[in-house]
Amino acid sequence: MNTIPRSRSRFSFPWLSTAILAAAAVPCWSAPTAAPTAAPVAPAAQAQFGGQCTEALAEGRHVMTSCAVQWRDQDGKIYCFNDAAAKALFLKNPAENLRRAHDFIAASSVASTEQEMQYFDGKDAETLVTRVIEDKLRANGGTFPLIDPQNGEHLQLAFDGIDFTRTLDGYGFFPDVKFHDHAQPQKRYLIDFWVAPERGQLALQEIRIYKTPLFEDGRWKMMERQPIPWWWIPASEHPGKLAVKRGWEVMSAVERHALRTSALHGGVFKLKDDKTGKELLLKFVDTHQPIRQLDANGHYFACTDFRVVGTKDQIYDIDFWIDDKNGRMTVDQTKVHKVPEFKDGRWIQVPRYEWKDLGSSHLVP
Repeated sequence: MNTIPRSRSRFSFPWLSTAILAAAAVPCWSAPTAAPTAAPVAPAAQAQFGGQCTEALAEGRHVMTSCAVQWRDQDGKIYCFNDAAAKALFLKNPAENLRRAHDFIAASSVASTEQEMQYFDGKDAETLVTRVIEDKLRANGGTFPLIDPQNGEHLQLAFDGIDFTRTLDGYGFFPDVKFHDHAQPQKRYLIDFWVAPERGQLALQEIRIYKTPLFEDGRWKMMERQPIPWWWIPASEHPGKLAVKRGWEVMSAVERHALRTSALHGGVFKLKDDKTGKELLLKFVDTHQPIRQLDANGHYFACTDFRVVGTKDQIYDIDFWIDDKNGRMTVDQTKVHKVPEFKDGRWIQVPRYEWKDLGSSHLVP
């Protein structure tokens, strides 16, 4: 993970619900291997979770260790255990136990996560993003590689600089970065990098295309990609705790869930088709607007687009039901809404049902 350590303290005005952040936390980690690698014992300061027992975290407990009992994953990350028995229990299912540990850390540090933003500012986020981009440029002959999630196109981009950085208290920083096509400089892009604090460091959460080139009236222009990333929606919101959820908060919960689930499978969102039983291998593209709330049970309802892995134009419409439980938004149900079918020489989406079939609902602003 690309990170930048905590730097300075500054006064801030956090205003968004901390429970939303916990519900949508995105654990960024690589799936561990089943066998530890031989390595010298490292101090707890170098370990994940600050040296806490990883198995205890998976069980919902905070237990500090001396880190005498350790395990390293395939990326060299160090995990500590209170004793050999805890380590053995963890290794029975390391991927699942590590996911549970990350979830517990996120849920048990809601307030502190929001407060951590006071130690950073937009310049810190820009420093991290610049470093990430420069590392990619060095590794790829001077170009920044990026796969367009909407069509699967492999973009080769040239870096033009950071335009500006937005701050959304309680969620993080969003540097807006200027690029152009490496072979055609007139084709320009604006790409958002989402950066948020995690355990005392800034970490890159997601990269999302915001504006893309469009050839119109004999020249290249930039247009906003639709739907726009959820973090642009609350720009006009008035600061202050919101008594009711906004559409962008629901979108945030859905997209964090999609990213977290995909992270468990190497970036692939795996979903069992509720009609055919087939396992779908998908890549997240976008969440639709508007968001609706069902009148019958208060659940929020969001439609999303997922592209079939390895294709450019086979798009599934996947519906998510989101419940607000004690201030924490969680995905309760996932269902295939529209499926791609090849007709008349192109892929189209064919609906299995209409959202109106779910009963009365109203728009969420």
